[in-house]
Amino acid sequence: PEPPEGGWGWVVMLAAMWCNGAVFGIQNSCGILFVSMLRLFGSSEDKQLVFKTAWVSSLSMGMVFFCSPIVSIFTDLFGCRKVAVIGAALGLVGLLSSSFVSTTEPLYFTYGILFACGCSFAYQPSLVILGHYFKKRLGLVNGIVTAGSSLFTVSLPFLLRVLIDFVDLYNTLRILCILMLVLLLAGFTYKPLVPNAKHKEGGKKGKFKLPPAKKICNFSVFKVLSYRIWAFGIPAALFGYFVPYVHLMNHVKDRFGNSVPEEVLLLCLGITSGVGRLIFGRVADYIPGAKKIYLQVASFFFIGLMSMMIPLCNVFGALIAVCLFMGLFDGCFICIMAPIAFELVGAEDVSQAIGFLLGLMSVPMTVGPPIAGLLRDKLGTYDVAFYLAGVPPLIGGAILCFIPWVHERQKLKERAKPVDGETTEKMLEKESTLGSDTMEKPVKELDSGF
Repeated sequence: PEPPEGGWGWVVMLAAMWCNGAVFGIQNSCGILFVSMLRLFGSSEDKQLVFKTAWVSSLSMGMVFFCSPIVSIFTDLFGCRKVAVIGAALGLVGLLSSSFVSTTEPLYFTYGILFACGCSFAYQPSLVILGHYFKKRLGLVNGIVTAGSSLFTVSLPFLLRVLIDFVDLYNTLRILCILMLVLLLAGFTYKPLVPNAKHKEGGKKGKFKLPPAKKICNFSVFKVLSYRIWAFGIPAALFGYFVPYVHLMNHVKDRFGNSVPEEVLLLCLGITSGVGRLIFGRVADYIPGAKKIYLQVASFFFIGLMSMMIPLCNVFGALIAVCLFMGLFDGCFICIMAPIAFELVGAEDVSQAIGFLLGLMSVPMTVGPPIAGLLRDKLGTYDVAFYLAGVPPLIGGAILCFIPWVHERQKLKERAKPVDGETTEKMLEKESTLGSDTMEKPVKELDSGF
């Protein structure tokens, strides 16, 4: 059915906004939790302390994306509502169990896997369900929804700092469970407008029959060349993307000590990221087709440049300026993910297209922060780590530049196919008429001769 462009869709938008806020607000505030974990579980004798602790936050963010291909399959089979509710419940269990551990190692499972998998199952349906209710306003709505994570990223660092100081890390994690509980309730609002595979295959009786394997794992999206470039270009750009979120707080402590409020940097990232999502989400609605990709190219260029500038900032004010620009273009990159996916593969395949992309994104996002932590442990400074973190976004952005050109060529080929068919038919018709005329001529001449 044609999207209603509103109605119950506004309630769905608010629920999806809470989902983005709860999931990525907690994930993006991992710098505060990271410093607290170092202090609580760390030992001065451990020479790989930063490397080991970084795996908790890094594994968590990576698993959010790594599970996405599986989540997209479940979303197609069972619908957005069921998957989102079960995911929020799983995330709630993971976060609550993380508040009862006494060493770093169990957090790899409770926080890094269980909580993150729940977040993944809750997050992806929030992207897919928006396409059921909006089409013309999809860019704007995605901008508003993804701005939810910015609102939480702005407020949570200060809240977490106060909570950790007053009630310790364990009770802070238990209080964060409230966000996941609300997220569970928000999942019930995802009323589907497009039938899922269960209803399609089961018919009127509602009996569930598993669809063919080709429908479950829809690898046909990789036949689209422009999507293939996008699905491998973006992960190439993300090896250094999550490094500032994990290590920036600790870098500030190394560089400036306790004399500066490092939470302000996350505040700057969050505010400008929200502004960027609203602005560029709306701008994307006016940019035709796959040319929206150029917004992501620009965002990767600036994110890479800002990462390289972090070690050069010897004044805290300069670091604030860097974070303001980084947040703005981070918002640009995120808010147009879904609209680009719709442009490249169409609405029917968008769920698994997004799922495969997020799954491919998980590897570089997981690997980047521990490598940065290892460099910090070996070299005693984050400078080299931040310089290296800025290189992949520049490479990935250069790869993405080819997509609009490839996409346009594909569309021209598709348009040319029926035209060629019509031309062939016309030529055959012309030949048949010419043949009939030549047959008629001698008959006429014979008639005139008599």
